[in-house]
Amino acid sequence: MNSRRIVVLGGGFAGLWSTVGAVRKLDELGLGPREVEVTLVNRDAYHGIRVRNYEADLSSVRVPLADVLEPIGARLVVGEIANLDPPKQTVEVTTATGPRVLPYDRLVFALGSQLLRPSIAGIETAFDVDTFAGATRLAEHLRSLPSRPATDGQFTVVVVGSGLTGIEVATEMISRLAALLSSRKDAPRGRVILADHQPRLGSDMGEFARPVIAKALAALGIETRLGVEIAAIRPTGVLLRDGETIATATVVWCAGMRASPLTALFPVECDRLGRLPVDAFLRLRGVPGVFAAGDSAWLTIDDSHVSVMSCQHGRPMGRFAGHNVVCDLLGLPLLPLSIPWYVTVLDLGTWGAVCTAGWDRQVIRQGAAAKETKRIINCERIYPPANRDRAAILAAAAPMVQPPPEVDSNDSGR
Repeated sequence: MNSRRIVVLGGGFAGLWSTVGAVRKLDELGLGPREVEVTLVNRDAYHGIRVRNYEADLSSVRVPLADVLEPIGARLVVGEIANLDPPKQTVEVTTATGPRVLPYDRLVFALGSQLLRPSIAGIETAFDVDTFAGATRLAEHLRSLPSRPATDGQFTVVVVGSGLTGIEVATEMISRLAALLSSRKDAPRGRVILADHQPRLGSDMGEFARPVIAKALAALGIETRLGVEIAAIRPTGVLLRDGETIATATVVWCAGMRASPLTALFPVECDRLGRLPVDAFLRLRGVPGVFAAGDSAWLTIDDSHVSVMSCQHGRPMGRFAGHNVVCDLLGLPLLPLSIPWYVTVLDLGTWGAVCTAGWDRQVIRQGAAAKETKRIINCERIYPPANRDRAAILAAAAPMVQPPPEVDSNDSGR
């Protein structure tokens, strides 16, 4: 008997857990690869812990996909998605050995999001932490600064975008610059400037968290330039729209995200972020046989909120998409996803962190206590089980929503 095929696109939080969730459900039904084959397609061989790319130490921000997929019997195809053909139910992939066409009976689209770079002169020279490659490039650049000839702004870093990523990059940058300059006699002090076109800092963080963030930035000595627009990025600095130039050798762009452009290949209306509309079962509305999860999908959470581009939503979306894609294939009842809580934990460098609860972001923890919550989430909770433990990997993909981290702070992270 020819096996049926489930193909998952993307090895991020949603894609990885869609894959494992599908294998888990098949295993529960006593079905293996000979009956239903599950394949994950990813651009490289790693599951990236993308939310840690702002950190100085990148040694543990990637998990080999083989360590998760091989023990459970899922296939991995490494390559870039070249095209999708929903009517023919095929995916074209460009691999190191040439093009491949993967047919599917069911598809999970989980290609995530990417940094939005506007049409600004010199934008291509700005650094980012959107990908592991980008974060590595930034780290190498920073390490090179002390050996360069002295210039104005040599140790000034301008971070553009005061959303969550920009704030975490800026607050971490203080200690990164200090470490670079620690061995130099009479070294200049590192300078970090956080710039945004919005008139308020961390506009998405609400009225309760913003004062905490402002206090942390002030304590760390981070300058803010709000209500400014970047006109151009030059080798010697940043040109603002009003004509002012800020001398800097390092610009880190953290302003704006958008779903994978491949969402445009489906005959549906996407939201303003380019995300695919899905129902409570993660089925792509109007396209049979296709599911979507993570940053490339928008799911209605309640009467007034939709899913956000966050591993907090991407991971459960992946688990439920994996479970439901198998049930859809085999004609079994599907499970609706409901996420009854929302928290935000924002790293604030050596100052600590701030933890909020609810969509209005009430502050429930700050400073060192919130920093420990952040460590548990970033370094334990969001990682797949280690040691290639098949049973633990499958158990971690159960279609459930984990309780908030403040409830299970001793959780193993799975």
